[in-house]
Amino acid sequence: MNSTIVLFLLQDGIINGAIYALAAIAMVLVFAVTRVILVPQGEFIAFGAMTVAALEAGRMPPTAWLLVALGALAAAAALVQQRRTLSVRSVALIVLFNLALPALLAALTYALAPMKLGTAVNILLAVALIVQMGPMLYRVAFAPLAHASVLVLLIAAFGVHFSLMGLGLVFFGPEGITTKPLLTQTFTAGGIPITGQSVAVVAATALLLIVFALFFERTLIGKALHACASNRLGARLVGIPTAIAGQITFGLAACLGALAGVLAGPIVTIYYDSGFLIGLKAFVAAILGGLVSFPLTVLAALAVGVAEAFFSFWMSNFKEVMVFSLILPVLLWRSLRSPAHLEEEE
Repeated sequence: MNSTIVLFLLQDGIINGAIYALAAIAMVLVFAVTRVILVPQGEFIAFGAMTVAALEAGRMPPTAWLLVALGALAAAAALVQQRRTLSVRSVALIVLFNLALPALLAALTYALAPMKLGTAVNILLAVALIVQMGPMLYRVAFAPLAHASVLVLLIAAFGVHFSLMGLGLVFFGPEGITTKPLLTQTFTAGGIPITGQSVAVVAATALLLIVFALFFERTLIGKALHACASNRLGARLVGIPTAIAGQITFGLAACLGALAGVLAGPIVTIYYDSGFLIGLKAFVAAILGGLVSFPLTVLAALAVGVAEAFFSFWMSNFKEVMVFSLILPVLLWRSLRSPAHLEEEE
């Protein structure tokens, strides 16, 4: 192995690590606020890439119909959960956000898809479709289990994952897709060619992380989410609605997943089940970051990407095993350092 190969591997590792970082911080955020290990985070990534691919081909993305169906389920779930406190205003809000808005967005997508309006419009439509799925999934699958144990929530998360993966196969089929690169230029640094898409991935990830940090530090909603992450019971006692915080958190996770899918689509071939493997590697990064620290999670995601690149060079047949084995020393160290404790009472 010479220096040129090392630089190529570092480039691949940083690009993959940037995508893992977006998924990993979404997982950390969701777990901190809701105690849910968001196994279906990878489906947001796969659906985001496949939605963009459908729009690029001038076809109506099946994601729109999935959104309408989820909206109907979410509306029914919200009516059942709030049946004792329903009012005309609350029913109107449920209908607006769960039925009218998804139907309007689906109609808009149906009208614009055949026009092939370009990359920017395709990305906006794809992100808009995916983002709404996050709060809906929370209302349908996780809000009724808000006070359950972490194990029950994990089982529910796997159920949602398998359901979405099966729907992905039905809607998108078994064929893989790639999307158009955001930047087509090629650059050179130290004699190493760098594609425009690689630059776009790193730049977009850095920008998103900055926006993410500013959101939590400068906005009232961000501070409320931070309070829920620090102490759910205390946040509820001071009047922060934890149910709404959960919906916002899932919406942010869906947004980060959709954007990660947009960035990953031109680099790798995405299949209906590709998101699961990406999500697992992001989960490794989240574990390495302790499931609490966003900066450590980002650094861990970059480390996972670089390690994966070098493992693929040294032992390509076992690279996945080697990547997942990275969490074993961390889990062993944490089990020895941290005494067993009971789960926080709700």
